[in-house]
Amino acid sequence: MSAAQAKVADALLRSLGGRTVLLHIPALAIPGDIGEQLGLAVPLFQNVAIGPAVFRKVRPRLASAAKERPADSELLLSASAVMQVVGSLGYRSADVLFANACGVIVDGATLEITSVTSAEAFGSVYLYRLSLRAAVADLV
Repeated sequence: MSAAQAKVADALLRSLGGRTVLLHIPALAIPGDIGEQLGLAVPLFQNVAIGPAVFRKVRPRLASAAKERPADSELLLSASAVMQVVGSLGYRSADVLFANACGVIVDGATLEITSVTSAEAFGSVYLYRLSLRAAVADLV
């Protein structure tokens, strides 16, 4: 990605109310006393701050062709911020990062990632769009 595209995308997201959200991802399991005694390692998670981001509600559809619940909201993320997280955590690509993520935390609420798309210009990704919905555990 060129530096100019990254700066324009970041400036656009900041001007639209850019904020920081938390990406909830698995961390390396560290053997503890109880888990190790049982032969199991306790799974751990880490919340990684990422921004600038724009969070917005999606208009409900009148007729949905999908059988599952439609997305409630979407999150626009800066590609430069995503690539910093990808590099610092050792993921191969942003697709792998989002596939491993357990959700996104926005204003204390955990949301599931239902789909990820990217926007490109001149062959470089400058923006990621995540479709989100309320986690099933929060609906019960």
